[in-house]
Amino acid sequence: MKKIYMHSLGCSKNLVDSEHMIGILKKKGFKTTDYADKADYIIINTCSFISDAQQESVDAIISAAEIKNDANKDAKIIVTGCLAQRFGDELAKEIPEVDIIVGTSGFEKIDEYIEKYEASKSLVVDTSMQSLDEENLPRNTLTESWYAYLKIAEGCSNNCTYCVIPRLRGPYKSRRIEKIVEDAKDLASQGAKEIIIIAQDTSKYGLDLYGERKLHEVIQRVSEIEGVEWIRIHYLYPEDIYDELINEFKQNNKLLKYFDIPLQHINDRILKRMHRNTNKKQIVDLINKIRTEVEGAVIRTSLITGFPGETQDEHEELMKFLQEYKLDRVGIFKYSREEDTPAYKLPEQIDEEVKEERHNELMELQLGISYENNLAKIGNTYDVLIEEKDVENIWVGRTYMDSIDIDGCVYVTSDENLELGSIYKVKINDALEYDLMGDVINELV
Repeated sequence: MKKIYMHSLGCSKNLVDSEHMIGILKKKGFKTTDYADKADYIIINTCSFISDAQQESVDAIISAAEIKNDANKDAKIIVTGCLAQRFGDELAKEIPEVDIIVGTSGFEKIDEYIEKYEASKSLVVDTSMQSLDEENLPRNTLTESWYAYLKIAEGCSNNCTYCVIPRLRGPYKSRRIEKIVEDAKDLASQGAKEIIIIAQDTSKYGLDLYGERKLHEVIQRVSEIEGVEWIRIHYLYPEDIYDELINEFKQNNKLLKYFDIPLQHINDRILKRMHRNTNKKQIVDLINKIRTEVEGAVIRTSLITGFPGETQDEHEELMKFLQEYKLDRVGIFKYSREEDTPAYKLPEQIDEEVKEERHNELMELQLGISYENNLAKIGNTYDVLIEEKDVENIWVGRTYMDSIDIDGCVYVTSDENLELGSIYKVKINDALEYDLMGDVINELV
């Protein structure tokens, strides 16, 4: 029985693809292994979003090649995902140890590519953009059992000038609600309490398929599934957050009041150069609307500093915006100049030293804001999903304000043994810059 080793890199959308590949191959009789040097097939599902991600993917491929050359000479290397889509021909030339190269839309046929390789014993390359098979694919989740990602669309049609995703993943393609609900039921039946809805842009869900936004309908259908307790949404673009969706946040107790809204900047000129379909007034109005209408709303965003042409005044405008609106969660990234994007050719590229200075200033500012926000939570009680034991009588968990891997956590004290994957009432008694501390005040929620 052949063994596969999966190394999944990049975003949660990529992780779902990896989970499907494992599910498909296990259904065909393959076994998984945690050791690359014991595998018949080493699969590396790559990322190519920015240069750092590309380098991480290349390093993983080279490590696999070293294993093949030394410890496991019979291993075959499969490279899939965004790096394969973007640089498939170059990978074939530069790393001859690679046996199969599959782009972003071929993961559902991973078993067929392996069969083709085993029949020919020669390099297999397919980076053609294909339509995703809407049939429910087998899936072997790689996350902890109590949470899982639910992908509702493929690709992106926003064409932001700094982003290569549309080139790698194709235009936006919503999945049918019926298929999404089937996936969610499967995940819940396997123990997933928290369903994290993902796409490159979840707020545009349905426009291409149904002619109208239907994310609120997806949420309604998923919230009806037995076993689902939390629903979290990632990547709501500000221009597409609509009234029915906000009403769902207000009325649906399972939908966490967690607004993940990638803004990228606040200055109108920079937003226009980024080809973002919004402006400062619309962003500010949206923040005020959310905070007015949705009690307890938490807003997370990502920002890019050092975009081509960004002036010192525009940087300071971004600083003032953070100071005034004190967003709850902020990821700050230095602009990465990527080939195959319109922004690559823009004049007035910013020196790396200036990017670094601006990044540090924004990070330092947001650190203080985050600490101030956290101090205000002392004395409050929250539902906390317990995910690991830290040290004796200390566990680590998350509130509705914290998404997995990207936000803070809560260090929870309890004299009783807490059950991983369960939700407890916790009273906050102290705060750090990004994390909280508290005591369990009752049994399971």
